[in-house]
Amino acid sequence: MARRFEGKVALVTGASGVVGRAAALAYAREGAAVLAAGRDAARLAEVVKLAEEGGGRASAFVVDLTRSAEAAAMVEAAVSRYGGLDVALNAAGIFGTLAPLADYDEDTWDEVLAVNLKGVYLSMKHEIGHMRAHGGGAVVNVSSNLGAHWRLAGASAYAASKAAVSVLTRAAARDHIADGVRVNAISPGPIDSPMSLGPGETPRDRDERMRDALPIGRVATPEEIAAAALWLSSSESNFVVGADHVIDGGATA
Repeated sequence: MARRFEGKVALVTGASGVVGRAAALAYAREGAAVLAAGRDAARLAEVVKLAEEGGGRASAFVVDLTRSAEAAAMVEAAVSRYGGLDVALNAAGIFGTLAPLADYDEDTWDEVLAVNLKGVYLSMKHEIGHMRAHGGGAVVNVSSNLGAHWRLAGASAYAASKAAVSVLTRAAARDHIADGVRVNAISPGPIDSPMSLGPGETPRDRDERMRDALPIGRVATPEEIAAAALWLSSSESNFVVGADHVIDGGATA
């Protein structure tokens, strides 16, 4: 079977997290040379090892995406190591804490907005800057159903940042489709990850809670979310521009 990203170069931010990791490995399996970017060097090294064991090509890049110079260096690394940049998946993000808005810690608010929103802006700025000068490409941003689509009490910073990512995605899509760059987003619901666990909750506790909370009766696997991201960045979705695909097991249906 033909591999969708044969000969392509893919950049994945947040590759040390569950969705970014799953996507980086999936791009590598489908033929892309992958730059796995994130803040945790040990986890990035593991992603690279797994990609190479599966016959793929990958390398790691440790980055703080709240700094423009580092985001630019990340894109330059993908280009210098692999000869270009065709696809970018911006999956880096943090949750912060749960607290009522009036009690929310200001420093935590600033950190969540810096990583989740400014980090996506800076990533796109430099990714698209290269793509539009070299024939185009595809960008997918990881938003959340806890942004523009759903609410969770106490998650004001996370919800605000992800709602902004969804809107920023549409704005960038309109700005750059004439440059040959398609920009879209995915908005996952709860995923099998530490982020989906409540305070003191075990994975079994969470799964019990989700049986009643989600129409599908379970959380998503990281691979299910990655599969949607790969489709949006492949030629199979060439007519999809500025979309925000909600993937949440029916929570917002």
